[in-house]
Amino acid sequence: MDLSTATPKLQTLRALMTGHTDRRDEQQILQLFETAAADELNYLLTNVDVDALFSDVDDRVVGPNNLTALLDLLCVRRAHELGLPVRAGLMFALQKGPTHQLAERMVRALFLGLRGRELTEFKNLLDGRGNYRDLQQLVFTDVDDPALRQEILDHLRREAAAAPSGENKVLSDIDDTFLANWKDTRYPPKTVYPGVLQFYRELDRGPGVIPGREGDLTFVSARPMDPMGLIEDKTLETLRQHGVSSAVMLAGAFSHLIGNARIAEKKFDNFSRYAQLYPEYGFVFTGDSGQGDVAFGEQMLAAHPESVRAIFIHDVVDTPEAVRKAWRAQRIFFFDNYVGAAVEAYEVGVIARDGVARVARAAREEFEKIPFTSEDQRQSRRAELTRDLQRAEALSAPRP
Repeated sequence: MDLSTATPKLQTLRALMTGHTDRRDEQQILQLFETAAADELNYLLTNVDVDALFSDVDDRVVGPNNLTALLDLLCVRRAHELGLPVRAGLMFALQKGPTHQLAERMVRALFLGLRGRELTEFKNLLDGRGNYRDLQQLVFTDVDDPALRQEILDHLRREAAAAPSGENKVLSDIDDTFLANWKDTRYPPKTVYPGVLQFYRELDRGPGVIPGREGDLTFVSARPMDPMGLIEDKTLETLRQHGVSSAVMLAGAFSHLIGNARIAEKKFDNFSRYAQLYPEYGFVFTGDSGQGDVAFGEQMLAAHPESVRAIFIHDVVDTPEAVRKAWRAQRIFFFDNYVGAAVEAYEVGVIARDGVARVARAAREEFEKIPFTSEDQRQSRRAELTRDLQRAEALSAPRP
């Protein structure tokens, strides 16, 4: 791209957007985008405040409908010339504030203009922002026209059937699964379980020699979502502070906070929507035995037996071995620590053998840094870890 022509156009665009934009300014903005070459168009949209652009250009009661013309130009007529990050930027701007009917039609156009692997990549970009304005919020809340939403979902389903990803989305609970924060008193409060982050990475990487794409971690939590997304955004920030660099969160509801059955019900509702957004993926879920996750996992398997690969349950209530064995036959695997979880995950085929070794190494190192409140507490957890480290080592031992 020749920056000697693109830079002056960007300067002109910014100048037109400064202060009040009248009809003449809006016509010049339209003309600027209309005449820009494809690389210039991508450059302009990458370097301008798209939110402000969509606010500055208006439709008027007695014409002209400059905003409609601008959105049609960018989201329909020239969308095929835009890179996926630029298209995602347009979608983010459409999602801000109340989504009127015009914005919803443009959301549909951006989705329907993509196919196959490009569509999958685009969806993942929309889910990679680190706040509550994610793909599920967009399709199931911001798009409130049922007919438009159904067109989008039908398109996602058709394209998924033609181009399955071959990968798994990694779903996880937070409290007593990622960190000790509800019923689990075996560790100091707020302890991030040793090896859990590496376990997520290995599930995300997959069992093959060639790693899958990174960034497929989604938290399915009972923590409620408020209309402004403040609780969800705060939770995502807390996760970042504890080492989760990128994740999506499917939040619960205040009306479903009491009772394991109601918690499981809300989680399953969230998962059902999520599965409609990513029908080209398989799914694995990690939860705990203290708050409805076993029932949730059972519902997942019953509704999507082909795409739900396995359910892993961190046992915080001393489930008897006979009960664990019965659940194992249904692809619901109980574990005491994340080395044991990794062994189960390898045996069911969702992580690689060397992934078990990486989880074991991380768990061993992170365990030593935990400030246990008593030596008895430390030794009890060490005995469990040592037992499962031996199971992990046995996977690499030469077979007779």
